[in-house]
Amino acid sequence: MEKMSILDWAAFVLVVVGGLNWALYGLMGVDLVAILLGVSVLAQAVYGLIGLSALYMLVTGLMRELK
Repeated sequence: MEKMSILDWAAFVLVVVGGLNWALYGLMGVDLVAILLGVSVLAQAVYGLIGLSALYMLVTGLMRELK
């Protein structure tokens, strides 16, 4: 098994944060990112990074499977 790079770890953490945020929102209607960062450009950037991290994990996961 390969060691995870810093980019892999960052993507993993962001996807977990995004997943937990969706779980909180779905179960209790609480958007933790919005609570912590407010409705701001920073919160939008975090949401964007979470989405890009998910795409990164999807692509790298598929590439590893195709090897």
